[in-house]
Amino acid sequence: MDEETVLDAMKKAGKPVRPGDIAKMTGLESKEVSKIIKELKKTGKVISPKRCYYAPAE
Repeated sequence: MDEETVLDAMKKAGKPVRPGDIAKMTGLESKEVSKIIKELKKTGKVISPKRCYYAPAE
């Protein structure tokens, strides 16, 4: 599942990352990553500590 891939990439990064960074790390499209992040934010799995940067909620 792509959501897992995105979350794993965020955890591996160990710091807040931009969707473009995750796209590079995972090989997914940037647009796809942004869509997944939006969904993950809705479910509370991802937080945005600063504008355009995202990190896992735990």
